[in-house]
Formats: sequence, C-alpha cells, structure tokens
Amino acid sequence: MRASAREILDANLYMTLGTADASGRPWVSPVYYATADYADFYWVSKPEATHSRNLVARPEASIVVFDSSVPIDTGQAVYTSVVARELTGAALERGIEIFSRGLQRHGERAWTPADVLAPARLRLYRATASDWWLLDERDQRVPADPRV
Repeated sequence: MRASAREILDANLYMTLGTADASGRPWVSPVYYATADYADFYWVSKPEATHSRNLVARPEASIVVFDSSVPIDTGQAVYTSVVARELTGAALERGIEIFSRGLQRHGERAWTPADVLAPARLRLYRATASDWWLLDERDQRVPADPRV
C-alpha cells in the first residue's frame, strides 16, 4: 500500500457519504468531516437533506475518503461501513467539541451546541465505522483499520 488509512483520513477534509432510502435507492453526498479517533466521523447537515432523511429510514451507510486532486491512477481511498445518526444529548455535547476542533484546525470558528439545535438550520451527525479498507493493486479489499 502506498499510503495508510490514517494518512488518507488526516490529509483530507471531505468524505463521500453513501446512503439509501427505505426502498434502497442510493444517494451520495460530499460533507466536511472531523474525527478524533478514526472510528467516529462527525458532520453537520440540514435535517431535510436527502442523506439526512435517508439515515432516519436506514442508518447503515458507507463512507469513502479520497484526494481528488492527485494524478489519474495514483489515488487511494479509505472505504468504510458505518452506522450513522443525528446526535442529541450528551452525545451531541461530545460530538460538537470534536467537530469544532476540526473546524478550528482549518481556520474556522468554534461551534457550540446552539449551532446545531433548533431553531438552527443544521444538525450534528455521527457515523461509527465498523470496517475500513484500502484497495490493493488488483482492486481487492485490504483491511486497513486506522486505529492500529
């Protein structure tokens, strides 16, 4: 492998979130993410967004993180299987701290729970990964847990 899952996750700002509605119709969305442990991925979205509505019906999803600026045939990606949901209560408190630290590392202002609670237009979401993969030269999945 040319790059580790951790290197790819650390070097990128956006993930592609793959969801499906109750009937199985797929939808993908690019979202800015933050993570503190490579297992939980945090982002904000409108609750009316297609991917947010899909997660209510079907919380199982997938994420791909990759750098789209590299030359053709040199890119690598981290693929994950996740379960995702909107956060509330204590999970929201912890999650907004992690999300806010990510924003601040990239020059943005700190966020608070007020930024993601009604009547604010955005909500905070978390996807918890259960598996991580890279693809090898033969396009075969290679386990790539970034936590180890």
